[in-house]
Amino acid sequence: MFNFIINLINYPLRKLKSFIKRNLGWLGHPTILPYRGYGNEHEFYIRGRVIEDTGLSQPAEKDSIIQNLVAMLKRYASNGIGDLKVSADFGGVKKSYITDEDGFFEINLPVNLNHVNLNEWQRIHFNMHNDLEEEDELLEASGEVLLSRIENQFGVITDIDDTLLISHSTNFRKKLRLMLFKNAKTRMPFAGVASFYKALQAGSDGTYHNPFFYVSSSEWNLYDLLVDFCDHHGLPKGPFLLRDAQVKLGKIWKAGTGNHDHKLEKIRHILQLHEEKHFILIGDSGQRDAEIYSHIAQEFPERIKTIYIRDVRPARHQAVVEIASNLAKTGVEMLLVKDTEEAALHALKRNYITPECIKDIVAEKIDNQQMESEFEQIIEKVVHPA
Repeated sequence: MFNFIINLINYPLRKLKSFIKRNLGWLGHPTILPYRGYGNEHEFYIRGRVIEDTGLSQPAEKDSIIQNLVAMLKRYASNGIGDLKVSADFGGVKKSYITDEDGFFEINLPVNLNHVNLNEWQRIHFNMHNDLEEEDELLEASGEVLLSRIENQFGVITDIDDTLLISHSTNFRKKLRLMLFKNAKTRMPFAGVASFYKALQAGSDGTYHNPFFYVSSSEWNLYDLLVDFCDHHGLPKGPFLLRDAQVKLGKIWKAGTGNHDHKLEKIRHILQLHEEKHFILIGDSGQRDAEIYSHIAQEFPERIKTIYIRDVRPARHQAVVEIASNLAKTGVEMLLVKDTEEAALHALKRNYITPECIKDIVAEKIDNQQMESEFEQIIEKVVHPA
């Protein structure tokens, strides 16, 4: 009853706000933004948002600093639109959801195996009636869902900032400069990470389709940038699970900060929805990945194969070493690695990737002019044993 009263009060206020913004030319056209979903042979989960369309264009390497800055400001200036009914249709199964005050919706639907191919991306269709403007229109959008088989060798859950994407999360000045003045095509990944991730996706015989999940403390405002970044650099396609809290335009400098416990909840949900799958976890020492992954490993001790932590923050080095030491007593391996090739060599020894994939990591390192002679010698012995 209380929520009904609140909605009853908010409805005319929302209409009034839309009327004022429309007449001042401030109302962006509503659009449905589905985020990539994931599931198993029986059910799946997908999330999305209804927002004002800010007219973001595709990034280009030649975009100026001003163009990149304007694009980032648009992401955080865009408002979610609440109290709208969004309907989903997947293989003839339909369900509706009312967007919350920030415009978000989330839907769980059953899977009909007669209508899907497992280990492939499936299309899900959304629609809603736009009653915020003078002419009622039907808005439509199409989303994607990854349904993975139990037979996959393993799944991979990875952080983004300072794990695969160079972000300088612990350096305020550098972080803000990258965030505001670069785009998806000019931001850089750590050398070798794309080839390493593709090797993990292909697995021990090169034919697996191991699913990837990207869990980050970045806000949903950055979803398009992260998708474009991964696509541009050839990283495995996967669902993104980002931070629910919304950072307003005036506090954009706080993006990606705050409590990281949401990662624990999202990783737990992935494991619960894929209850028979084992996982590799990848993160960095910049924030609390080691603590979060340790908690998950203790909660699901038989299902975590290995944890890789990129060593990016010297002040946290010893703390992570101690976490890894304590975790080893439970039988779960956490490695603090200096770079991608150290993780790749370990993955090769554990039969997570093929020797041939190492060559691709080497080539990517050479392209980035970051090859180390010591690593080159080790690889030669691994790939071409005497």
